[in-house]
Amino acid sequence: MKKRRLTAALLCAVLAASTVLSGCGGKKTTEGGSTAQAGNEAGKNENGKDGDSGKPVVYKELYSGEVATLNYLVSSSDADIRTAAYCIDTLIEYDSSGQIRPGQATEWEYDEASKTWTFHLREAKWVDNTGAPVADVTAQDYVDAIKYQLTPEYESGIVQNLFGVIANAKAYYNGLVYNGGADDDGVVWNAIDFSEVGVKAVDDHTLTYTLETEVPYFLSSLAYIVYMPAYGPQLEELGKTFATGADKMYYNGSYYMSEFSPQEHRIYKKNTLNYDADIVYIDELQKIYNAEANTIGPEMIKRGEIDYVEITADILDDWMSNEDTKNLISRERPKNSYSYFYCFNFDPQFDAEYEPDNWRKAVNNENFRKALSSALNKTKEVAVLEPKVPEDYVINTITPAKFTFNADGTDFTEIGDMAALGDTFNEAKAVEYRDLAKSELAAEGVTFPVKVLLPYNPTEVNWDKECQVVEQQMESLLGTDFIDIIVQTGPTDGFLTEIRRNGKYAMLKCNWGADYADPETWTDPFYQAKGESGYDLGYKYANLAKAIEDGTPSADAVLEYFTTIEEAKDIKVDINARYEAFAKAEATLINHALVVPFSISVSKYLATKLNVFEGQYAPFGVSNLKYKGQHLQDHYISMEEFEANKEKAGQ
Repeated sequence: MKKRRLTAALLCAVLAASTVLSGCGGKKTTEGGSTAQAGNEAGKNENGKDGDSGKPVVYKELYSGEVATLNYLVSSSDADIRTAAYCIDTLIEYDSSGQIRPGQATEWEYDEASKTWTFHLREAKWVDNTGAPVADVTAQDYVDAIKYQLTPEYESGIVQNLFGVIANAKAYYNGLVYNGGADDDGVVWNAIDFSEVGVKAVDDHTLTYTLETEVPYFLSSLAYIVYMPAYGPQLEELGKTFATGADKMYYNGSYYMSEFSPQEHRIYKKNTLNYDADIVYIDELQKIYNAEANTIGPEMIKRGEIDYVEITADILDDWMSNEDTKNLISRERPKNSYSYFYCFNFDPQFDAEYEPDNWRKAVNNENFRKALSSALNKTKEVAVLEPKVPEDYVINTITPAKFTFNADGTDFTEIGDMAALGDTFNEAKAVEYRDLAKSELAAEGVTFPVKVLLPYNPTEVNWDKECQVVEQQMESLLGTDFIDIIVQTGPTDGFLTEIRRNGKYAMLKCNWGADYADPETWTDPFYQAKGESGYDLGYKYANLAKAIEDGTPSADAVLEYFTTIEEAKDIKVDINARYEAFAKAEATLINHALVVPFSISVSKYLATKLNVFEGQYAPFGVSNLKYKGQHLQDHYISMEEFEANKEKAGQ
């Protein structure tokens, strides 16, 4: 049997074919060590305490949108998983330069013959919301977390990440769902014992995952929430009430949540029992709720009352030109881990006044979708967020450039059919598609103008202004006799569930963050195998599968996309062939205007006391959300200091 034992020093070679990582030379990572930047910061001693007073280092930040759940085993929304990112350690993680380093696992090995990964775990403790130890972290906690997700009654929205990856995960889940019955395709799913699922606790400190097939990206996926542990006895005791409060979950990460009062505050305190406590320099995170955070935050920065706020476009010029504030501004770390795109809703569930049936007919017409896609001036919209160089952030693919490369080093966005994709914005084409759509839709009884419900989350900085730009620009080009874009303010809390998952939109700006280092991760928002969990919960963007189910005019296009994805998924070893197949699938999605590519994450303007290049970094998983390795400075970072830090980090 062929085995490979992998430690941090060998990982770049393993992942080079599928992701961009910095060179492996330089620093060496040992079992308990870190390559996160360390050292004494102004006014801070080695323990992160204030150098003069010895007081705890406390980081303060406002927020305006409350989480829907703390349960990281069921939700994948960015807001919901932040607590897990702070408080739950994964098997592997990433350092500040994007290199894999040991996390809860100190080393690992892969047996190619049995397709089994073996992880050797360090000694660790679970603590409660007071920081008191309650139990050892064991391999069984990883097994129990997987079993929880595979239990249908808990309605996990991330469980599909296990299907086709962990041996028998889908068979076990569907066995519980159908219990000997058949799915819509007539496939019979008999119940199987959980012992047949490919996750095992060999002993307290040895964990194995047996894969259903070769999975080129598996190691990188371990930094995502789906492979996080949870204390098994607590899961069994609490069931659906797990992680419904700070005292309803345990913690093994850098911090524990000491207090959670919805729409008041979240308090996180340093976990001194964590193996990496010596490189956690901030003792307490105070997240303070304020519905007007975007407005009040900048004024609190001027008074030195908080440590972070986003500087919105409407005040940016004033701040940059004012002597009192110009040196308070820097930017967030450039990243290509998130892609933004516009979804069209193929299963509208919004109120009758917005004419959902009329929209359903319109959106299933390809020329109508292409008219809207071609009419969207992405550069003009991005300029709301980045007025200086908006074109730097516009993309014409779902997968961002420089996210991943094939075995020959070719950027995925330049492979096969993806290479032929151009700018989707084209005024002449938009008018041409509009005219074709008008005649086709009129014959189907569609009334004009077609109402296009465009909601936004009011807690997201400048999203309202983006929608206004879209409304004015697209209606001006296509005509108000063709479309009527209706900008609607969504709820401040639970926007994701209330709007997207419940289908209360016609067109919506959505985003997706990569979960692992492979182009397959960018199909996860859209692709859905028949019978796959989560459909009724609305976890899949745009409800594309509904077009197939209803036999609409878009069914063939969606089926073509789904089929090409399935063909790509089946290619496990030949990386170049795999990437070319996924490129064909993504090009199909875009060429049929099933979604509209928009932008990568715009590097926000900030006022912050953190050096953003000290934090962990990876274009996937939750590493970017962690505070480990970061020092709280005694001043706000200036743009000059930001550039110096960026150069020092080799960015």
